[in-house]
Amino acid sequence: MLSKKIILGSILCLIASMSWGAMFPVAHIALQKIDPFYFSFIRYLTVAIILSVMLWLKEGRSAFRLEGRGKSLLLFGIMAFTVYNMAVFLGQHLMGEPGTIAASIMEVLMPMISILIVWITTKKAPKKYMISSVAIALIGALLVITNGELTFFTMAGQHLIPLLLVFTGVVGWVIYSMGGERFKDWSTLRYSTLTCLLGSAVNLVIVTLASSFQVLPVPTWDTIFSIKYEMTFMVLLPGLVALLSWNAGIKMISSLNGILFINFVPITTFVIMAFQGYQISSFEIVGTLFIIFALLRNNMNQRKELRGNHTPKMKPVVHDPKVDFIKAQ
Repeated sequence: MLSKKIILGSILCLIASMSWGAMFPVAHIALQKIDPFYFSFIRYLTVAIILSVMLWLKEGRSAFRLEGRGKSLLLFGIMAFTVYNMAVFLGQHLMGEPGTIAASIMEVLMPMISILIVWITTKKAPKKYMISSVAIALIGALLVITNGELTFFTMAGQHLIPLLLVFTGVVGWVIYSMGGERFKDWSTLRYSTLTCLLGSAVNLVIVTLASSFQVLPVPTWDTIFSIKYEMTFMVLLPGLVALLSWNAGIKMISSLNGILFINFVPITTFVIMAFQGYQISSFEIVGTLFIIFALLRNNMNQRKELRGNHTPKMKPVVHDPKVDFIKAQ
């Protein structure tokens, strides 16, 4: 029963990660026609509306009550739907075409960031197998993205501010993922809906103020219609499906284990590029195998640890000298 839960949680996190890997090439096309702020706002406002209808039909009006947890929901909503989305897509847009690869590879920093946050906040060092699994997966992802060359790091130095924006967004998503563990008594749909609604409300304030001060141009209907296919994809797969899959998977296998699957984001990005004519090298094949090995290794160690915790311990036998003497007679 326990292993099935781990397998299902892993599959859900994998679905979400691969969906996000596909979103960067699609977003690159859309960002050439619409600014990152309105792009993020429209995308998740649509997701929030769909989620709200689903939650209303499934759990009723009472599911929209904050139950005194509004501040936490607002914080996590801002981290995911404001900080992550707006910062990542702004950084990607500022870098141009190289931003698709850069934004994708920055995702692989999530496991390390999550371990550091847990370490700092709880003062409890993570398990050794978690640290080594993250390190192996990171090496694999770097092999894939850099293709064995150092040109990526040269590019990184030339785009410091955009990369800092992407990094800030990545930290925001880690905080959101870890925040979901505080709402295990809520359904995945409820947590996803309320955080998305609150994050979208903040996004509305941002784009309204920015447009009022003429910092951001309000997109016309023609502009929005010109990215209808890209936006439909971004709303349904990396938005709706990935969000629900990710939050459900994290609930099953914990944020530290689930975030390891984020390494499949850049892998998926490169697979899509391969279908577009990109030649996959031996470095990329080896890197992919590294990532798969790291994920399997981490899950196997997790299962061993959980089985050990559920194994009943035998009570020590206490000998009574009087009883032993009688038995010996």
